[in-house]
Amino acid sequence: MSERIDQIVAEASDAIAAAVDTHALEQARIRFLGRKAELPNLLRTVAELPPAERAATGKAANQARKALEAAIEARETELATAELDRRLVEDRIDITLPGDPLRRIGRLHVMTAVRREMEDVFIGLGFNIAEGPEVETVYYNFDALNTAITHPSRLMTDTFYIKPADDIFDPEALLLRVHTSPVQVRAMERQPPPLYIIMPGRVYRPDSDATHTPQFHQLEGLAIDTDVTLADLKGTLLAFARAIFGEEREVRLRPHFFPFTEPSVEVDVSCFNCTDGVTADGHRCPLCKGSAWIEILGAGMVDPNVLGFVRQYGYDPEQVQGFAFGMGIERIAMLKYGIPDLRLMYDNDIRLLEQFG
Repeated sequence: MSERIDQIVAEASDAIAAAVDTHALEQARIRFLGRKAELPNLLRTVAELPPAERAATGKAANQARKALEAAIEARETELATAELDRRLVEDRIDITLPGDPLRRIGRLHVMTAVRREMEDVFIGLGFNIAEGPEVETVYYNFDALNTAITHPSRLMTDTFYIKPADDIFDPEALLLRVHTSPVQVRAMERQPPPLYIIMPGRVYRPDSDATHTPQFHQLEGLAIDTDVTLADLKGTLLAFARAIFGEEREVRLRPHFFPFTEPSVEVDVSCFNCTDGVTADGHRCPLCKGSAWIEILGAGMVDPNVLGFVRQYGYDPEQVQGFAFGMGIERIAMLKYGIPDLRLMYDNDIRLLEQFG
C-alpha cells in the first residue's frame, strides 16, 4: 500500500508541475485530491485494512495528501502571478482614451424622479393614482370645483382657452386645465366613497419667470370618507414632508382661501437649511428668509358645495367629508435639490441634468 501511495504522489507531482495555468492546475487537483480520487478514497478505507497496516498506511496517506495540497498551493501562487503579469502586458492602457468611465446611457429627469418619489410616499399611505385629460371643460375645471363666475382665474389672461371660445363661461367650453383638480370630480363620478387618490400631471397657466412656467406639474390629493378631519390632513402631510425632506421636519397650517375647500390652509414645512432662520455660519437663511418655515402647498377640507355636484354618486355632504391638497412638483424638486430657477429644469442643460438620477 505504501508503494501505491508513493506512485500517486509521484504522478500528482508531475501533473502539478506540468500545469500551464490555474485551470489545468484545478483539473490536477480534482484528479488526485477530489472526492472520487484514489488517495482520498484510500484514506476512507483505512479502517478496513488489517490492524497491523492501519497506522502506517493512514500516516503515509495523510502525509501524501498534505504534501500535495502544499504543492498545489505553491504552484497556484506561481501561476496566478504569471497570469497577472501576462495580462498586464497584454491589456495595455491606451492613455489617449478619456480618464472618466463611459457615461451611463439614459437616466431619469429630476422631475420624473421627484414625481415618482412623491407618488411612492402617498401610495405607501394608502392612496391610489388617478389621471384625467389635460384638455378640460369649463364645468370640470371651474364650475364643479365651486369657482365663482367672477374668479380671476376664469379670465382669458389667466387661462389657455382652446380657440375658438365664443363664451368662456359656457360649461362645455374647452381649455387647458389650470390644475389637476378636475380629476377629483371625474374620480368621484366613477367611484363612490371611500376615495383616496392622488392626481399627478401637467397643468397650464400663462406665467413665465424664475418660479413659473406656462406648463408645469402638480400633484394633488383627495381623501373622502366618514369622520375625516383636519387632523388627518395634517398627519398625512407631516408624513409626506418627513419622507421627502427628512425625519426632523414639522409642518404648520395657516388660514387661507381656496374656492374648493373650507376651511382652507397654506401648509409650511420647517426649514431644512437652518436653525430658527439662521444658517450654520450665522447668517439669515436665504431659503426660508429667516422665518424658519417654507411654504410648500395649499390644502383644506373639501367644500360641501363641491360634494354637492357629485351628490348623486354617493357623496352626500351630510354623510361624508374629506380633505384635498395640491402642490407643484417643480417646487418640491427645487426645494429638495436647491435648484434656484425653475426654468433650469426645462433647458436640457446636461450639466444640470446629469447631477440627478
